[in-house]
Amino acid sequence: MVALMTVIGIVLFVLGLLFSIAWHELGHLSTAKMFGIKCTEYMVGFGRTLWSVRKGETEYGLKAVPLGGFVRMVGMLPPARRTGEDGPRRLSRWRAMAEDAREASYVEVGPEDADRQFYQRSPWKRLIVMFAGPGMNVVLAAILLGVLFMGIGVPQSTTTIGLVTECVAPAGESVTECTDEPPTPAAEAGLRAGDVIVEVDGEPIPDWNAANQAIRGSFGGTEIVVERDGERLPFDVDVIENELPARDAEGGILYETDADGDFVYDEQGYRVYQTETVGFLGIVFATERSSLTLGESAAEMGTMLVGVGEALIALPGRVPEVFGAAFLGEQRTQDSPVGIVGISRIGGEIMSQGLPLVDTAALMIQILAGVNLFLFAFNMLPILPLDGGHMAGALWEAVKRGWARLTRRPDPGPVDVAMLTPVAYVVVACFLVFSVVLLVADLFNPVRLFG
Repeated sequence: MVALMTVIGIVLFVLGLLFSIAWHELGHLSTAKMFGIKCTEYMVGFGRTLWSVRKGETEYGLKAVPLGGFVRMVGMLPPARRTGEDGPRRLSRWRAMAEDAREASYVEVGPEDADRQFYQRSPWKRLIVMFAGPGMNVVLAAILLGVLFMGIGVPQSTTTIGLVTECVAPAGESVTECTDEPPTPAAEAGLRAGDVIVEVDGEPIPDWNAANQAIRGSFGGTEIVVERDGERLPFDVDVIENELPARDAEGGILYETDADGDFVYDEQGYRVYQTETVGFLGIVFATERSSLTLGESAAEMGTMLVGVGEALIALPGRVPEVFGAAFLGEQRTQDSPVGIVGISRIGGEIMSQGLPLVDTAALMIQILAGVNLFLFAFNMLPILPLDGGHMAGALWEAVKRGWARLTRRPDPGPVDVAMLTPVAYVVVACFLVFSVVLLVADLFNPVRLFG
């Protein structure tokens, strides 16, 4: 059964990724057609075509390598400028690569398509066409997170006791059977699962963080008032000191960092948390799912997008770590970058845990939404062949033409993005190499969410 659920999780995640890619490309296709640009192909994946069908002037299909997709629009690159020189001339290697790419972009341009080319559209139309792809990923992420935050809800700790541990365990260890260990203050005082903490030392407790902070700040005899079966019952509890994970003012766990500010990881690849000596009661607070408001959901999505941006900026610095995990047997950290195989495997791992359906769905939705936010941020990078590279070219063209109008100079014409073709080749090569490294790491040293 575990193997079957793992396979189901992998398949579901692959389908989710393929849909995200297709949704992205649909943004390009729909806006390009809206502006009269001829589109000859709409493909999900790269490499050999597995299946395709032609409708009108566009071929729709699936390709063998699901590392992205593309919409082929005619005339992506503007024609070469005339230099006034007659006769053939020797081209530099850089310019030769640009001219080869330019020639390839005109293979499918017929006489009837003379005014249906991408470069002929005004800069603002090209900006819309190129932004529509990443924008669709944001829309999909917003839908998914809306379902998660406002529909399913997010788990939040409550003031209800979910579990009373029987005995005091040494820091960092868990005890399943009590032998020589002393009982926890909660067990000794008679607190039970289901009790709701309403007061600690005479102070009312409005929420979980207040309860947690009050208990951690107590030592020795402490009166704790709980609500049980509709009655308020006071308990005199002898709160003891214990070494526990350190928390900030909002209740979040604080993690160890090195001199460079990077997180420290243990042998299993998990972050090492800071510890502090605080009051210890011996309970685990219960959690329940609660829906967020529209504003809270938007704020959470913004926080996720900022996190994705920070991860993208830090990605080049993580390459040695992934290489070491792939080829040198080094430990893979839990927040290590993952590729298509890795993220799909995580989907299988989630499905195989036997979690409640709502928790499984929430995890799958959250990760798929994060993938779409990453697709947005990655494609917005201002380098070719990414969408952001074409957007940067359109913006620069708008600036040049605007300046020419202000200074009453001749129209400078379209920006020749073909001259950046060699840069695009380098970007593609780096992306392919990193994808191979990720593939090896995901296959032989995968990230495991559940240890």
